[in-house]
Amino acid sequence: MIASTTLISFLGKGRTDPKTGYRTATYRFDDGFAKTVPFFGLALAEYLQPDRLILVGTSGSMWDVFFDRNDPQDNTLELMEAVEHNRVDATMLAQHALKLEKEVGVPVQCVLIPFARDTAEQIKVLTLLAEQVQEGECISLDVTHGFRHLPMLALVAARYLTHVAKVSVSELYYGALEMTEPGAETPVLRLSGLLRMLDWVEALATYDKDGDYGVFGPLLQADGMDPNRALLLQKASFFERTTNPVKAREALSSVFPSIEQHQGGLSDLFRPELVKRIDWFRAPQRHQWEASLARASLLRDDYLRAAVFMFEAVSTKAVWDQKLGDTNSFDCRKEAYKSLSNANSNAKDQEFLRNALAHGVRPAGQPEREALKDRQALAATLRRMANDLLEP
Repeated sequence: MIASTTLISFLGKGRTDPKTGYRTATYRFDDGFAKTVPFFGLALAEYLQPDRLILVGTSGSMWDVFFDRNDPQDNTLELMEAVEHNRVDATMLAQHALKLEKEVGVPVQCVLIPFARDTAEQIKVLTLLAEQVQEGECISLDVTHGFRHLPMLALVAARYLTHVAKVSVSELYYGALEMTEPGAETPVLRLSGLLRMLDWVEALATYDKDGDYGVFGPLLQADGMDPNRALLLQKASFFERTTNPVKAREALSSVFPSIEQHQGGLSDLFRPELVKRIDWFRAPQRHQWEASLARASLLRDDYLRAAVFMFEAVSTKAVWDQKLGDTNSFDCRKEAYKSLSNANSNAKDQEFLRNALAHGVRPAGQPEREALKDRQALAATLRRMANDLLEP
């Protein structure tokens, strides 16, 4: 099923002139399409051929731009006067909706919004926009004629509608009238790059919250990286998040050179932050990988993973220090940890705390019960154990 397409176009205050009306411009979209209109949204609607058009404006927006000011018909004179005095209301717009549909050739909805002067009004704008769209729609936003602060709100609206209304915002358009050279056509800017930047910012936030750097895989692929290479990053994240650092390191070792060498647009901007978040695998020893992952988990307040990776790091280091053989051997790891626990009470307490967190059982001893009484106590306990048990 093909998703329906909708154009949302913001109307601002027109630059009126008693003789010439609103200022017109010839908007150049590409080599095959240009249109001379007083309102950019009309040209954009003809260019995109959407299934419907949503016009968004305030009580003083240029709702009358669609009608001839020198030859007003029927009750359009009333609309023009209301525009001049900021008195346009929803009833008035409903009366003109059919006329606008004839003008544009697709169903038209007129949405009256507040001026977005404060947080309450800005929230109202987002709420009204969400009420107009349907899940699965493909949306284009036109921010050409709105008040100067509305494009910023439109960018927030694009992300809000994506997450809350479950629509796809494909493009933001801006008819750059102020960039018009004398006697030349007006360029049309496509601003979807801003949305892609927000995708990366959200991915960084996602990683900082839950450690899932797999979210960067699709973004790198969209930025031009080979899909198979990008998939390795998601594979590495899966293994790390299932506490298998050995397999995670194998995948990261394979994809890391591609990340460092990839020449893309957005990845160039965000590469340093991504590299910093996945470079734990470059430590020479396994217990150092696990210790790095434990500390990173603790910084994110991911207490279960912090406890698990700390236990594994301590076990690996104990096998190494005691020269018991294969660090992958369960028996060797169990014997090494038991020996360490006999000499270090923090190691014993850490094992009990890890078991309590991993299995959801009632803590066996007083130290674990104290650690689990609240968030601050648990974080402090894990930090103390990390400082004692893990290498600097």
